[in-house]
Amino acid sequence: MLDVTLDGVRIAVCNVEGRLHAIDGLCPHREGPLAQGALHGTMVVCPWHAWEFDCVTGQHDYNPKIVQRKFPVAIDGGDVLVDIG
Repeated sequence: MLDVTLDGVRIAVCNVEGRLHAIDGLCPHREGPLAQGALHGTMVVCPWHAWEFDCVTGQHDYNPKIVQRKFPVAIDGGDVLVDIG
């Protein structure tokens, strides 16, 4: 995972089997830095309190009402482009 900040927006960029996904990089629980946690398959584990989010859907593992914002990702040559809107 890569922890990046674009225009003040913190993003966790995840590489899952060669496919890149990007979600809001701050855990909604206590704003833990998600990209500094672990990646198990598609699940991002917050390093502070172990909340888990699917980096493909943004959805929390236990509470479907909690969803991290997702961002479109594209590769242009050697650059990774994340559309933060």
